[in-house]
Amino acid sequence: MGRRRDADRVVEQVDTGRAELVPDPDRAGSWTLLLDGAPQSHVDLTDPTHLEFEYVRRFAAAIDLLAPAGAALRVLHLGGGALTLPRYVAATRPGSTQRISEVDGALVELVRRALPWPAEARLRVRVADARATLAASRDASYDVVVADVFAGARTPAHLTSVEYVGDVARVLRPGGWYLANLADGPPLRHARGQVATARAVLPHACLVADAAVLRGRRYGNLVLVAGRVEPPVPALTRRAAGDWFPGRVVAGADLDRFTGGAPVVCDADATGSPPPPPGFFSAGR
Repeated sequence: MGRRRDADRVVEQVDTGRAELVPDPDRAGSWTLLLDGAPQSHVDLTDPTHLEFEYVRRFAAAIDLLAPAGAALRVLHLGGGALTLPRYVAATRPGSTQRISEVDGALVELVRRALPWPAEARLRVRVADARATLAASRDASYDVVVADVFAGARTPAHLTSVEYVGDVARVLRPGGWYLANLADGPPLRHARGQVATARAVLPHACLVADAAVLRGRRYGNLVLVAGRVEPPVPALTRRAAGDWFPGRVVAGADLDRFTGGAPVVCDADATGSPPPPPGFFSAGR
């Protein structure tokens, strides 16, 4: 396995591409993980509650609000990266039990070696495909399922279908929540289809994103929150509005209009999310 270290930067070939761990010049003990040049994770080893990426803060806000503060949760993370969100949950909800499903075993070992997580954090990492992990999970075994899976900066097709969301719903407890990172750009066809697909199984949902992304003006991340009961839309709206980069929450009739009659995606016709536009990451997004 090829590996080199330039100053503090670590570069290593992993199963899914070229991984780089780059120290953050503005925060001691913080690192950014890139895969083939695309930023995947930012981790602050000294303060795991510091979240640099906008969409990860939206995930964290949802987790903060979906259960009483400090209460331990059972969380399944589909997609691992550098384990930013699992570290956050471990710090803010001590005693939580978390499983992380990451398909890239070499990446897991790189993160374990270079950015180790505390042994007491109760994080269990499984090297497996997300659908395989779901299939092996017991019914009603998780409070939250978080999906943040990308291959070549695209969500794989088999993680976009109603059959997949059905398996997510199966492993969720009755009051549990599905959180998904949807990456899309104009005309937001993928995001609309993903909202329709999730709501076919988990009917109560909202989207949290930058206003320009929601209006189809640029490519970006939209966080989907879906479950069997109404999400805490007013509280999520306040958190999104107070973020470093303020966002909007779309729910109810506005979410119906956003979806616009998009068809439900099935395994037979599923496609991956659209790639980011050329130069997207080099532009500092």
